[in-house]
Amino acid sequence: MGLFSRIKNMFSSKEEEIDEELDEEVEDEEEEELEEEQEEVENTEEVESVEENYEVEETVEETEKIEEPKEEVVEEELKEEVQKIDKKAEKKARKEAKKKEKEQKKLEEVRIYEKGLTKSREGFVSRLANLTNKYKKITDDYFDELEEILIMADIGVNTVMSFMDRLRDRVKHEKIESTEELKEIIIDELFIIYVNDAVLVNKINMAEDGPTVVLFVGVNGVGKTTTIAKIASKMKKEGKKVLLVGGDTFRAGAVLQLEDWGKKIGVDFFGKEQGADPASVVFDGLVKAKEENYDVVLIDTAGRLQNKVNLMNELEKINRVIGGQIEGGPHETLLVIDATTGQNGISQAKSFKEITNITGIVLTKLDGTAKGGIVLAIKDEVDIPVKYIGLGEREEDLQVFDIEKYIYGLFKDL
Repeated sequence: MGLFSRIKNMFSSKEEEIDEELDEEVEDEEEEELEEEQEEVENTEEVESVEENYEVEETVEETEKIEEPKEEVVEEELKEEVQKIDKKAEKKARKEAKKKEKEQKKLEEVRIYEKGLTKSREGFVSRLANLTNKYKKITDDYFDELEEILIMADIGVNTVMSFMDRLRDRVKHEKIESTEELKEIIIDELFIIYVNDAVLVNKINMAEDGPTVVLFVGVNGVGKTTTIAKIASKMKKEGKKVLLVGGDTFRAGAVLQLEDWGKKIGVDFFGKEQGADPASVVFDGLVKAKEENYDVVLIDTAGRLQNKVNLMNELEKINRVIGGQIEGGPHETLLVIDATTGQNGISQAKSFKEITNITGIVLTKLDGTAKGGIVLAIKDEVDIPVKYIGLGEREEDLQVFDIEKYIYGLFKDL
């Protein structure tokens, strides 16, 4: 079984896994209930034994005196039984609610990938399926058309060339003749392009002590400010105290835009007037973050890539300020790229990598392109992991990148 088959089976069996987890939880709860009932039985037996001894030893007159309290004991026992029934009903209701919550949480993320990658699936993947139907046997013409399909999917010329060489080698050594059989191998090899024997880290590197500082870079118009706001909102919901810092003092309205987002999502903002020195804004923002015990600081920066020297100097200065204020900072430098720009986005990644130390990529608007292969091209050509992908307008559509969900969402219909 290939990698893709295992991924497909994994997601299609999610509901079974959820049921198994819930069964285990129910068994644990039932064991706890049995232990409680056993304790109650033992306590009851002790009480009954004491009562029997008491009745034998006491006179008839004394027995008559306790008849009324006995009725109260019976009423009390009935109340306890009702409470037990209510408790069991409550546990059952909790179990059902928990089941629905787990199902929704685990399956909703997969559905977001499926929906967000619809255009890519209908474009790139449908062409791949048509190619398999057109050629039953593997030929040079088949390879030529496959190469064109991959390039059109924005996987990138260099990546496609090395991919095709590997694919031809596998076909030769494994003596594969059927295009149907090769179809899954193609998906497996695309998966391997991204993984490339590396340990994939898609989580934000959080500081062990003090505020975690995340620097955002990227050209104007890629959705950088909106991305910062969505990540800030997610972190706030996780219980973190978040501060937004408006370091893009060059673009008109950038500071106000981020401040407005802060008000909308209920997150604090620090900024100065347009034209202020970005490094001084960052410095004062970090002082505030330390004094007021913020958990996370998200910093916006200018995206003047057309003036590389000035931008490089500005980012170097900001990095020095952060490093001087926060040990180990910035803990992440995320480059925001618009997926619909295709190969231009890869050029941006290469340029920013020359300017500063990029630790991860946020790929926005992936739902708006039929060329979803850019994810693979970026990782292969600049060797920077994708940490978030934007699959829609909603906050929940900004997902922590998961290569398995991506591969499944892209090729599920193949």
